[in-house]
Amino acid sequence: MSHFLGLTGSIGMGKSTTAQMFRDEGVPVWDADAVVHALYAKGGAAVPAIASTFPDAVVDEAVSREVLKTIIAADPTALKNIERIVHPLVAAHRQSFIDDHDDPLVLFDIPLLFETGAEAWLDSVLVVSVPADVQRERVLARPGMTAAQLDTILSRQMPDAEKRARADYVIETLALDDTRDAVRKLIATIKEAENA
Repeated sequence: MSHFLGLTGSIGMGKSTTAQMFRDEGVPVWDADAVVHALYAKGGAAVPAIASTFPDAVVDEAVSREVLKTIIAADPTALKNIERIVHPLVAAHRQSFIDDHDDPLVLFDIPLLFETGAEAWLDSVLVVSVPADVQRERVLARPGMTAAQLDTILSRQMPDAEKRARADYVIETLALDDTRDAVRKLIATIKEAENA
């Protein structure tokens, strides 16, 4: 049996970097965002269903996330309709990933982990975190990001303090070497517990 570890954290907390560190240690990583990107890409499984519901959202045979954002902003019911299309496809992809990996530890990188109730099927949850001022600095350094956009994103995400309180493990991602050490220790801890 594999140990299913969920990884989450608010925007700018170092989730992608931390997920890559698990990959570097040989841990299989399922990335929810990457799956959605593939579903929306040309030839992706979500494209026909999105096209039939929101024809304007499909540009050059792929789903435009920018157009979807505009549709969602204009129509409060749109997000639920999109989720009804995308969530079953994401769940099917995740199940086939699980079926293909019998490793001692498997990492699931899920941005809205608690918001979507994913902790129910995970064995444990890791939250990556930094102080709020560091988070703001990181996110506002991204091209095209504004303070207003960041505030909107944060308003849709569970507060960091609540994520940390609900997590089984928390790693601060202030320094790369410290984060890598913490990842290695956590992998060893989980593998030891599974073998006990």
